[in-house]
Amino acid sequence: MLELFKKVAGPLVGYTEIPWTRVVMNRETLEWVKVLDTAHMDALEISGEYWKNKVPFKSYRTAWYPEYDVCEKPLPDPCDIIFAEQVFEHLLYPLRAARNIHQMLRAGGYFLLTTPFLFKIHASPTDCTRWTPQGMAYFLEEAGFNRDRVRVGFWGNRACVKASLAGRNYCRRIHSLKNEPDFPVVVWALAQK
Repeated sequence: MLELFKKVAGPLVGYTEIPWTRVVMNRETLEWVKVLDTAHMDALEISGEYWKNKVPFKSYRTAWYPEYDVCEKPLPDPCDIIFAEQVFEHLLYPLRAARNIHQMLRAGGYFLLTTPFLFKIHASPTDCTRWTPQGMAYFLEEAGFNRDRVRVGFWGNRACVKASLAGRNYCRRIHSLKNEPDFPVVVWALAQK
């Protein structure tokens, strides 16, 4: 019955398959990446394929856990842009991973990192770490990035925090995208080497 509602009535009431927690983050990070010369970039995505068809790349590949553990070592082939979409909260050693990513980037390359903040624990297989917007900037600096070349964004509101506990998807007609800075649900950063 729910599937029938989603298919038939969902579009009429503004229901989407997008988690409410990701609507603004997805829009903003896409805008940040679209201004880069991605058609000439070799891209790597860590344990995901979200960015595979979002923009054109010179080349695109993924490295999935457990076959590749970004905490253990850098991959040998350098990249121009590396994505970690909702991955770093699951890592046992996120600083090691960020240092490995810094090492894998070519000079001038980019690292796009997105993470939840005010969100329920979701082990896959673990759930260890959260960063505030300020904390993410300092974390990336500690990993080797110049803080002046780190751009941080965040979004959230009280209603989304509550709804995220129930796993609700975004509905354009009822869910606000107003940002309440004291309630960041997600935090993201684009760091340039």
